[in-house]
Amino acid sequence: MQQKLISKKKPSFPINKKLYDYLSEYNRNIKIPIFYDDLLRFSGSVTVYDKNDNDTLWIRVYYPEFEQVEIALSLKKVYTILHGDGTEDNFEYLMVDEIDYCTFGNSKPFRIKVRNMLNDNYTYMYVKKGDASRVYGLELEDVISPNNINFLVYKDTLIEEHVLGIPGDMFAEESLAELTEAEKHRLSKEFVKFNERCLISLLGDMRSYNYVIVPTFDFDQVQYRIRAMDFDQQSYEGNLRVYRPQFFKENYPFVQMVDKSLQPESIEQYKKEERSIIAKRLKGSHERINHLLECMKHDHISTPKNVESLKKQLNTFTNDKKFKSCNNMGDILNVAFDFVIRNYESVNEYIIR
Repeated sequence: MQQKLISKKKPSFPINKKLYDYLSEYNRNIKIPIFYDDLLRFSGSVTVYDKNDNDTLWIRVYYPEFEQVEIALSLKKVYTILHGDGTEDNFEYLMVDEIDYCTFGNSKPFRIKVRNMLNDNYTYMYVKKGDASRVYGLELEDVISPNNINFLVYKDTLIEEHVLGIPGDMFAEESLAELTEAEKHRLSKEFVKFNERCLISLLGDMRSYNYVIVPTFDFDQVQYRIRAMDFDQQSYEGNLRVYRPQFFKENYPFVQMVDKSLQPESIEQYKKEERSIIAKRLKGSHERINHLLECMKHDHISTPKNVESLKKQLNTFTNDKKFKSCNNMGDILNVAFDFVIRNYESVNEYIIR
């Protein structure tokens, strides 16, 4: 089944000038002192294991002594640019504890652990090869989802902040069975909304290890939010199911939970709620979204075959004939957003009357 959903490995697409100009306008394109390729010059590595001694598919890398100091200094500068004003005032209190390299997946990221020695707090950031698909996904996540996400792009290097939360596969294995019925209801509601959000924004491949679950304590109960943390498959595949997390076998424990916890009427209600919220965000960020979509329409981030397949499936799924005239993924996303906004406005017009 999985082979039918995801086609062969997605290629990396370069970030063109139009998208660079967009990133510059919104303070995403900022000069940084180190590139992804610089980190590839490690001289050795060791395997990183989890608490149960399982291979995490990450390796901890190290560099020649004469390069280690320079790389650590550059990474501290990147950290202060990403999380602050870029000044070096606190450099003496920052330490680069670990540099890990992931051998699995499309982006092959470096994960950097930065520790504040004053209070022993630490956080992570990721250094990846720049890819237009990933940048579009990050921007859309920041604008139309309830989650802000911080990232920087410089030439062919992408810096992302760490998305806090419990990986979905880990949560399903270790915590899902322990939830109360009320907590399962709340998490089911969030999964339905997350599923709808991925579909509307055409964010694909949200298998359980590509998103995190964020529990938040609210008085005497726990609320849940699901956040994407991998944006490689933004608007690429031609199979509509790829953009619907419910169809991935890795998400079956959550799909099963939704089936047991929610009535069909409730599921439909939560879908409508999410579409309405997204419509409001789209209308509130109209100028920025149009600018981003204009970049996407003039970009190459998929194949003609995938575009043709997806627009036909969306035409059937929504009965919106405007999908038929789409020429690229930017056009498809534009029509999808217009569809959501039109439905929101028609419902509100009916209520006002």
